[in-house]
Amino acid sequence: MRTTFAIFIVSFIALASSCVYSPPKEPVDYVNPNIGTIGHLLVATASMVQLPHGMVQIGQNPYPPLADRYLADRISGFSVRALPKYTTKPFSWIMATTGAPRINPNDYASGFDHDFEKVTPYYSWILLEDYDIEAAMTVTQHSSFYKFKYPKSSESNILMNNNQCVRVVGNNCIESVEAVDSTQTAYYYAIFSKPFRSYVTWKDSLISQDVKQEGLDIGALVTFDTSQDEEIMVKIGVSFIDMEQAKRNLEMEIPAWDFDKVKNDGREIWNNALGKIKIEGGTDKQKTIFYSALYRVMLGSQTLDRSEYGRYYSRLDKQVHDTEGHAFYQVGSNWGSHHSLFPLVLLLEPEIQNDIMRSYIRMQDEGDWLVNSGGYRNMIGRHEVATITDTYMKGFRDFDIEKAYEAMKRNSKEATMLSRHIGKDWRLNELDKVYLEKGFYPAKPSDQPEWVKEVGFGRQSVALTLENCYDDWCMSILAKELGKEDDYQYYLNRAYNYRNVFDTKSGFMRPKTADGKWIEPFDPIWSGGQGGRDFYTENNGWNYTWYVLHDPQGLINLMGGQEPFVAKLQQMFETNVPLYKKYDFLKQYPDMTGWIGMYSHGNEITWHIPYLYNYAGKPWMAQRRIRQILDLWYGDGPLGFCGDEDYGEMSSWYILSAMGFYTVAPGRPVYDIGSPLFEKSTIDIGDGKKFTIECRNISTQNKYIQSASMNGKELNRAWFTHEELMQGGTLLLNMGPRPNKKWATDIENLPVSLTPISSK
Repeated sequence: MRTTFAIFIVSFIALASSCVYSPPKEPVDYVNPNIGTIGHLLVATASMVQLPHGMVQIGQNPYPPLADRYLADRISGFSVRALPKYTTKPFSWIMATTGAPRINPNDYASGFDHDFEKVTPYYSWILLEDYDIEAAMTVTQHSSFYKFKYPKSSESNILMNNNQCVRVVGNNCIESVEAVDSTQTAYYYAIFSKPFRSYVTWKDSLISQDVKQEGLDIGALVTFDTSQDEEIMVKIGVSFIDMEQAKRNLEMEIPAWDFDKVKNDGREIWNNALGKIKIEGGTDKQKTIFYSALYRVMLGSQTLDRSEYGRYYSRLDKQVHDTEGHAFYQVGSNWGSHHSLFPLVLLLEPEIQNDIMRSYIRMQDEGDWLVNSGGYRNMIGRHEVATITDTYMKGFRDFDIEKAYEAMKRNSKEATMLSRHIGKDWRLNELDKVYLEKGFYPAKPSDQPEWVKEVGFGRQSVALTLENCYDDWCMSILAKELGKEDDYQYYLNRAYNYRNVFDTKSGFMRPKTADGKWIEPFDPIWSGGQGGRDFYTENNGWNYTWYVLHDPQGLINLMGGQEPFVAKLQQMFETNVPLYKKYDFLKQYPDMTGWIGMYSHGNEITWHIPYLYNYAGKPWMAQRRIRQILDLWYGDGPLGFCGDEDYGEMSSWYILSAMGFYTVAPGRPVYDIGSPLFEKSTIDIGDGKKFTIECRNISTQNKYIQSASMNGKELNRAWFTHEELMQGGTLLLNMGPRPNKKWATDIENLPVSLTPISSK
């Protein structure tokens, strides 16, 4: 009897333990910032603690410095402003150690283990194993906050470095200055929760008692006596204006030594940002990928808010300006971000769109040319035109569109199309004049050396033609909207320039010389040299042939109709690099990763391609291919991105496509329907309205749309308008395991292109 009773008690306790309440996960709990921290070939991501659009991003610096950050065994410090992306050398940093002063990172770097690490968007914790120090950090808009838990020691240290000036102030403050680049300087005001017992400074490898150091490799090391598990905190204000502003930023944002409050405030901010989209259904893995991708988007790395309480510093004229009540956003590279990143942010953060547009105009005023805030066109195209046009056509008009238009018009007629051109002269060269006169960018004859002195990154002739042709179409839309009829006709004619590089014989977009002769020999896989940059940009002829975002129907006509067009698409997805040529291919095209045949998901210019089936009346083929890409080339671990994630760009494709739609041609306020992953995705579109994509009978196999309705009315087209989305309501998709080849295939219901469907 006693045995039976004992068994009952044990069973009851076990059952009760299994029923302990576990709070439901919030969106931020799904985020894994370590996704993508090992690159498939080129650039990996970094696990960053940062607020949305925040000026300060913090994280660990691996040692030795390496691009695939997750593979590091040691840490040399933690960033205080930013983490490197296209380089591995750390910027300004802070580090905690114990023992005698050591200033060589090879001597003081500590081992760590990812199993003793917690990384979230708002907070990070890690064990520095060599010192038994627990390092925690959190962040505000312009400040970073660190907490180090030490063992008992009479030599507990904190090191801070910089590359211009470091000064110890009293016994609880360090001021330092960083020369970020030739256009900007960062100022750091750091205060400590406990007075330090002593300090040393260093320059190069020389340690001294000097209170101030100036130079490229300088720093300060402060020492404390600590009891077991004693915590020492450091707060650092950051500014691009001056030291006083750095101090003010810190005082405004972290007035007390309440680490948990700052951490919890950050969690709430991130939950509100990620909660703009609510997803239901799907697996935990899919939710992790989704919200981690949304974290990458909402970091706002392409639109960092550089406002500092009513002022901002401009890299372009190197002056401090008044914000005049409108935040100033540092707009990054426009190549790629116009495809899906900016259109997605427009849906999620409508409240900042007009200020982003105002920031473009400010950059025009401060830097003379309408380019990104670095003042240098790093990649090809004038895609600020696409972003501004798309924003304007979707109803955001509280900015000086006339001024923006004139700046974009000047770019289109007076500025070189070359990327990374040699010299500081932005004006037209002889190659640009060929485009303006003949409608295509000329390639260099194969048997001649380059003679145009401005060419520094290849002519990229076909890519320049196609991408600028799309921008010209965006200009035509804007000109028409603004009532500029002559400009509308001018840019409309330029919007057809893609035809000038299409070879009907081979069926590819291919290069030609200024006299109109095709470059021979030509191979759509291999021609173009390193990175394809003689003719293309980071891709080959197979991928760029489809870059006619604004006129898929025109491309369909060039290829002979819908059936040849679809056959060509299928051929691309089925054309593989020979087994023993993979090394040669990736050496030549390191950006072309994430393969399905010749399709490369690892680069932005391809992302519209799966949706082109919709334009040819085969939406079920788009649905299958999109699901394949979502499942194949996105993961929930360090190898989770198949290429350069590019500051939220690759993530934005996933977010939109996983919800079930995409923007093939930003500038045209239309969304193309694909195949969602989730039972329900609800977007908070503001003003108390929500837009929901609901999928019935959805599963891994049930990827095909059988029928659809919008707010209860039958929808027999694979697209919907921005206006329909912004009205709120529900797009209902009924899914099944086999294609419905009659849904959304009627000619009158196909997506709109520049060329009418009946045109030949």
